[in-house]
Formats: sequence, C-alpha cells, structure tokens
Amino acid sequence: MAATLGGLAWPDVPAATVLVPLGACEQHGPHLPLDTDLRIAAAVARRAAAGDDALLVAPPLAYGASGEHEGFPGTLSIGHDALRAVLVELGRSAFRWVHRLVFVNGHGGNLPTVPDAVAQLRAEGRDAAWWPCAVAGGDAHAGRTETAVLLALDPAAVRVDAAEPGATAPLAQLLPALRDGGVAAVSPNGVLGDPTGATAAEGERVLRELAAALRDRVTRWAPDGTGRLA
Repeated sequence: MAATLGGLAWPDVPAATVLVPLGACEQHGPHLPLDTDLRIAAAVARRAAAGDDALLVAPPLAYGASGEHEGFPGTLSIGHDALRAVLVELGRSAFRWVHRLVFVNGHGGNLPTVPDAVAQLRAEGRDAAWWPCAVAGGDAHAGRTETAVLLALDPAAVRVDAAEPGATAPLAQLLPALRDGGVAAVSPNGVLGDPTGATAAEGERVLRELAAALRDRVTRWAPDGTGRLA
C-alpha cells in the first residue's frame, strides 16, 4: 500500500517526494459521480507510490477550475485564480520539509493553471512538477475512458443503465461553442464521447499504465519547460 500523508503523525513524516492529486467536483454525465476526476487522480497516485517509502500521497484537492461545467447541477468550481493561489501556497508550505512535489492532475480544465503555478514555484527555487492523468486516444469527458476506469475502481458508483453517448465530434471541432457556452452548449447530457461498452478490464489496464508512467517519470525526474514530468 502507498504511504498517505494524512495518516501519519508529524514525527513519522519523512523528507519525501509528495504526490498531490488534483481533481474537481463537476458533472460527469448522467452515469458517473461528480468526483470522478478526484477518484482517478488519487487512485493513480496511490498506485504509483505503492511500495515506495520515498513517495507520499497527500490528501487530494477536491475542487478545481470547472466553469465549463457550471451549466449542470452539482458542479462546484473555485476558478483559475483561486486554484493558482492554492497550489502556489501549498507548494510554498510543503517545501519546508518535502524533497520534491508533484501535482497529479486529473481534470483537464485545471490547465493551464497547474503548469503556471508550478512555474512560479520553480522560479522560486522549489523543485515542483506536475503530471497529467491523460490517456492517449481517450475521449474528452465522461466517455468510454473515464467510465471504464470508474468501473475498475468502484462499479457500484457507475449507473450503467444511464450511460449514453454525448457529443462525439472531435474536441477541436467542439471548442468554439464550448468556450462560448460551456459543455451544456455542445452536449445536453454533459458527455463528450461515448461511454457505452466500457469495461472494468479496460479501466484496470488504463490505471496500470497511468500509474506505471507516473512512477517512471518521478524516478527519472526530468521536468520540461512547463514543469511537466517528461
């Protein structure tokens, strides 16, 4: 199991590399829970840190910049300015004792604020980085990819009977209308993709690959110009 920062007493806290999962509280279609991004980021961080005493998983940040989803009930967004301030102050506080700090981002809408906050910390001489829970070829939001991962993590949390396609056009094609009116303007059910047919086996494979990639990047520690672990 991964060592979790929240479960330790202060004398037991090592000078470690700390993984901070970043999520959001936002609609994920009619079939997935509002904290889907948080669950995924936390699971990837825990799996990456499992069995490694040099890695600690911090309590996740449950809120992010989710303004594009505010057309749906349940979404709670703190916006980009507040998110940046929180990440910078978390980093400044953590670097009193951490070796390195990685923000493990599970919500694409938190960009570009996450790398911007990391850039600030790095400019101040703090060895911070970030890494996205991004799946090559995955759909954009509440589609097959996220549904598969949630089926692997907690199948009872997925309303399989309510899973239905949303807007399936390429994200680049949807972006102009999405920027103007949010997700609701392009997808009445809040889904960008097609969750039907997703399986827990597929989700487990995605989780394994993401966790292995994160652990590899942390081990190599080669932040690029944006602070992303490359």
